[in-house]
Amino acid sequence: MNELWKFLLLFAVGSIAGFVNVNAGGGSTITLPTMIFLGLDSALANGTNRVAILIQNIFAVSSFRKQKVHQFSESLKLSYITLPGAIIGALVSIRISGEWFQRILAVIMIGIVVTMFIPRTKKTYQDEISESEHKWLIYVVLFFIGFYGGFIQVGVGFLFMAALYHILRISLVYVNMHKVFIVLIYTIPSLAVFALSGNVSWGFGLSLAAGNALGAWFGAKASVKGGEKLIRYVLAIAIVLMAAKLILI
Repeated sequence: MNELWKFLLLFAVGSIAGFVNVNAGGGSTITLPTMIFLGLDSALANGTNRVAILIQNIFAVSSFRKQKVHQFSESLKLSYITLPGAIIGALVSIRISGEWFQRILAVIMIGIVVTMFIPRTKKTYQDEISESEHKWLIYVVLFFIGFYGGFIQVGVGFLFMAALYHILRISLVYVNMHKVFIVLIYTIPSLAVFALSGNVSWGFGLSLAAGNALGAWFGAKASVKGGEKLIRYVLAIAIVLMAAKLILI
């Protein structure tokens, strides 16, 4: 496969991932294995994926700001907690063998499939704001989520949403607003770790990022209610097939 077709494929995959991230989440479960299948080793694919994540979340934060949904001081406070974990996670990721990384990725992707089909209670969808008696727990949880995000990134959005909603008890609109801001901030040092170690393919990363931005833009315009169920089933099938392939490598 020549380079042009690889760039076009990554743009297409990025578009799908961006759309999925807006409507369901877990877009990295498509982009990361695709880059591995294109010949990038696991550390290089993991680092390159951060370019798309960074650009996608710049657009997301900007969109929230334009809609006057932002709490920058609170978002920054939450972001700072994730930074040490994200840096450590990235450092661990570039040192782990490709074989182990791919098996960990496969297990995580299967776990994401399982969680996608666990029924969510109506309480998850309530748009209420209340104080939590265990608010201090968010500091511990965000550190470990930061580590996970720096290490592999796949499905980290689900973890942030669960932590912010269930511990801080803020509305889902603000959960998403904080989530994209936090991911944007901790992706900067984690991307730097990968880049300084030579684990970023900038051409592939920018092609993927362009697709992510386009897919996210159309995803925001699409009807989540009508398309979410189909997206979940299609994504689940793709993840299972890719996970099986990774396990057999």
